[in-house]
Amino acid sequence: MNNVDVSILMSVYIKEKPEYFRESLQSVIDQTTSVKEIVLVLDGPITDQLQFVIDEYQKSNPILIKLVPLKENVGLGKALAVGVEACSYELIARMDTDDIMLPNRIEKQYTEFVSEPELVIVGSNIDEFYDTPKSIVGRRVVPETNEEIRNFSRRRNPFNHMTVMFKKKAVLEVGNYQPMMGFEDYYLWVRLLKAGYKGKNIQESLVYARTGEDMYARRGGKKYLVNGLKGRKAIYQAGLGSILDYTISCSAHIVISLLPNSLRGKFYEKKLRK
Repeated sequence: MNNVDVSILMSVYIKEKPEYFRESLQSVIDQTTSVKEIVLVLDGPITDQLQFVIDEYQKSNPILIKLVPLKENVGLGKALAVGVEACSYELIARMDTDDIMLPNRIEKQYTEFVSEPELVIVGSNIDEFYDTPKSIVGRRVVPETNEEIRNFSRRRNPFNHMTVMFKKKAVLEVGNYQPMMGFEDYYLWVRLLKAGYKGKNIQESLVYARTGEDMYARRGGKKYLVNGLKGRKAIYQAGLGSILDYTISCSAHIVISLLPNSLRGKFYEKKLRK
């Protein structure tokens, strides 16, 4: 299994850090099982430093890097929707530009699809770190089986977005990614589950996910509060949860959004992580 029909999908925008982006791309190159292409959606103009990283990898590695430039920044949901359409292969693996794949991520997930053809989405746990993957500060463990995933989705996101590999056809059938600030992925998953598609989470951490104060800050404040309540309403309407699930998830969102950033970070680390 040296080379498989899989597209890596990433969205790049102007505020990405070139050093993180380089580490992320290198982790794709270093996989035990190679993919056929890396689709980079450029969500608006990017910096010269980011372009330099892209140029460097286009010249120095055997994997095709397909660029999909957008004239202006449209946000993650729209950018990924364009990216899904641009992917050449049925299996698409999502990746963020500041995270790092473990070397066997693609091999492990591709094997799941081969052994269980009815699967449509496969994710995994993540190990979270601040400066280096050698210093793990938390772990987000997600439910394993399809039934557990369906139940979990009623109140919380059942997949770690940067870990998922999914089938393009099914994602397009339920409407692809849609604009839903902070909830683009969750909104897509509940639509897949509501449509009866099957998912699984490998009970290993296959991605090192970067975390820290910036991440916690993005999950607070009035804008995140308002957008989150809109997102949770859409998720409730499109998903599997009851009115009680919706009420509980909204209440938790309000509390977390209004916490000071330092307390929000502690809440994530103590209550929502292992």
